[in-house]
Amino acid sequence: MPGTSGAKAGGGAAAGSGTAANGDAEARRAEAGSGEGAASALSRGVVVLFAVACGAAVANVYFSQPLLVTIGHDLAIGPALVGSVVTLTQAGYGLGLFLLVPLGDVADRRRLIVAQLLLLVVALAVVATAPTAAVLLAGMAAVGLLAVVTQTLVAFAASLAPPARRGRVVGLVTSGVVVGILLARTASGLLADLAGWRSVYLASASLTAVLALVLSRMLPRHRDAPRPTLRYGQLLGSTVTLFARERPLRIRALFGLLIFAAFSTLWSSVALPLSEAPYFLSHSAIGALGLVGVAGALAANAAGRLNDRGLSQRTTGIALALLTASWLPLAFTRSSLWALAVGVILLDLAVQAVHVTNQTLIYALHPDAGSRLIGGYMVFYSIGSATGALAATSLYTAAGWGAVCALGAAFSLLGLALWTFTRERGTPPPAPRLTR
Repeated sequence: MPGTSGAKAGGGAAAGSGTAANGDAEARRAEAGSGEGAASALSRGVVVLFAVACGAAVANVYFSQPLLVTIGHDLAIGPALVGSVVTLTQAGYGLGLFLLVPLGDVADRRRLIVAQLLLLVVALAVVATAPTAAVLLAGMAAVGLLAVVTQTLVAFAASLAPPARRGRVVGLVTSGVVVGILLARTASGLLADLAGWRSVYLASASLTAVLALVLSRMLPRHRDAPRPTLRYGQLLGSTVTLFARERPLRIRALFGLLIFAAFSTLWSSVALPLSEAPYFLSHSAIGALGLVGVAGALAANAAGRLNDRGLSQRTTGIALALLTASWLPLAFTRSSLWALAVGVILLDLAVQAVHVTNQTLIYALHPDAGSRLIGGYMVFYSIGSATGALAATSLYTAAGWGAVCALGAAFSLLGLALWTFTRERGTPPPAPRLTR
């Protein structure tokens, strides 16, 4: 029911003694003090730096998608094996979400971020200079594993943001993630055309090294409550415990799975009809479609502000309705590029709005476990992305673009149905947690 999470906190204080109530008041004062300190450190410039770093890191997971044919020819990788380049990168990312992101709750996030970025530079250099398929595949798995620094950055930004501004901060930082995903294919295609596929990873390694240096100097040294002293196994186990205990987290994770299944349904298959009659678009022209998607992603920044005003449920419902509606213009892709553009903007706006809302709400459940919450939530994102990609490409071959749009609409409708049946009980309004 509404306020489930807030009721838990408030109920515990009411049931306890006066000492417990005083302790809760002290905790609120401590968080308020921490928020004030964070506000002074978290300028808009620093938030933009977070967003840029997130976009640059996550782009590494998607660079290879338009390069597979070229990579296969260069390293003599057969068609049956070259697809494993993408699979291993995604698998590494999924493992990193569960194995590395939770470390942000027990380690110094600033040092952890810089260390992961430096290791990512090494992995990218291995990929760029790989002499054999085996070395390439090992490097790509490492790139995926270390690219989860993106989620450590999101959790760090959320922890630094004062509660009243947390939605806006998470919204801006998450916009960097979505922009990185959407522009990765465009950037890699252009660079590969100019200087070969290896230049993509050399350029990314150089940019990542620069970001590591800048972040080491610019990231605030956050001083908050003492971190929990958990062994690594206990840390991972506590992530599972959080899911078992927090119903809002489970529901928001299901929203994440469904919206990114819809997102991946579009973006993993849209190149297929565009490369055929009547368009016969080039890879560069298809990649430029990501620029259209960026407009929708950036417009959804307003979702963060709506969350800060306590309108999370309404934002989620409207966004899921838009996501469902986006498949109507997308169904006319073969006859109108304008319809495709409208559908892309609506879809990316809706996905971004729900994603920002999800992350803002789940972080507020347990700020001291923010990395575990966000890392666990993003595992469902990965499952949804993989499901949408596999289903869409297979369905296109069997039944065409109309069937792909029906699949995307089905994922979207499932999300809307989930919101309809859980909106009264599943997700607490953020205001009590974010303004205390």
